Amino acid sequence: MIDRRRFLAGSAGVAAASAGLGLPFGRAAFAQSAAAPQYTPEAGASLRVLRWTPFVPAEETAWLANTKKFTDATGVQVRIDKESWEDVRPKAAVAANVGSGPDMVMSWFDDPQQYADKLVDLTELGTSIGEANGGWYPGLESYAKRDGKFIALPVCAIGNAIVYRDSHMKAAGFSEFPKDTAGFLELCKAMKAKGTPAGFPHGKAVGDGNNYAHWLLWSHGGKMVDESGKVTINSPETLAAVNYAMELYKTFIPGTESWQDVNNNRAFLAGQVSLTANGVSVYYAALKDAGLKEIAEDMRSTNLPIGPVGQSVELAQASTLSVFKHTKFPEAAKAYLAFMYQADNMNAWIEGASAYCCQPLRAFESNPVWTSNPIHAAYAKASASLRPNGYAGPLGAASAGTMADYVLVDMFAEAVTGQSAPEDAIRNAERRANRYYRV
Repeated sequence: MIDRRRFLAGSAGVAAASAGLGLPFGRAAFAQSAAAPQYTPEAGASLRVLRWTPFVPAEETAWLANTKKFTDATGVQVRIDKESWEDVRPKAAVAANVGSGPDMVMSWFDDPQQYADKLVDLTELGTSIGEANGGWYPGLESYAKRDGKFIALPVCAIGNAIVYRDSHMKAAGFSEFPKDTAGFLELCKAMKAKGTPAGFPHGKAVGDGNNYAHWLLWSHGGKMVDESGKVTINSPETLAAVNYAMELYKTFIPGTESWQDVNNNRAFLAGQVSLTANGVSVYYAALKDAGLKEIAEDMRSTNLPIGPVGQSVELAQASTLSVFKHTKFPEAAKAYLAFMYQADNMNAWIEGASAYCCQPLRAFESNPVWTSNPIHAAYAKASASLRPNGYAGPLGAASAGTMADYVLVDMFAEAVTGQSAPEDAIRNAERRANRYYRV
């Protein structure tokens, strides 16, 4: 195994290249690259960053440690505000539209596309960081760009994988986890019969609800829009996805239609469900609790099953960092970003996140965190394999609005709970999506 000290020493070349992205900050000298953009924080600058509440405390600890290093080097005070996953989106939108509040926001998916004209152009910085670090992963990069320009910088993909109790799977008569959706449904039926059911969120969960709904749709060949942005959700493939979801829902614990991002974690750790999909955070929550040792030791992870479409198609929670135009200190904000993406800082953060946050740049995919524990393997390729939520059309205000309005999530929820017939639920989704996509 490669330990952190040896890994960081081995990546010194990348560190030297990316370190040049932050100018001589006044208090400390950093290696410079003549070709890299240079940013000098404004006199008396301070920053306020809005970010999502962490599910892995060590991830936040590493982020705050890097932030303190930046403050120590520059004198720029950085205040970090945390909000729940559900609250980041509306608070960021309000800040953008009223022109006050946080200077920067760590947001979800293509949210920045909803207020692109309110954001600082980060093209120079984004291009340089990418060139210095092996390039951005295309899916993450697409979230951060508009008309070829960076309106944000990709932060990470939060991997989403099946987590399950190995002993409960075997007790249900399966020696290994099914790789296709047909076998997966049979497993869930068998586990329910044994009193160890599955559970997936059909509520308005920013991460888990969207991840599940998009996997259901895409695995059966459905899509919200085509390449031109025309709404195509009303299709035989979507109907097949809805019908499959209805069968799966019958095997779930009651109440999943109201689950948000914390609920499946809690249900799994409480022993109420033995199979769900989540970030690796649920494993570490079990690991740190002595009373949950049995669950942690019995837990396994795997990628979501492959459906009739014949290939792995997953959403993965994506996060970006953007700078609002209303900030009084845009140069300080750029310097902060440049500092956070330096190789030693980025590697320390990825390692601190314990496989919860998948790196945005290819240079960091060899971070030893991915091979330090077998349970991490299912999360290692999240950034490389994710499909943007706007598939197959362009990302923009329409795709962001459709996701923010939970159009797809609600479609499945309406059908599985019997609120609407499958065909009516699909037509409702089509009607709602057309409000955003006006082609």
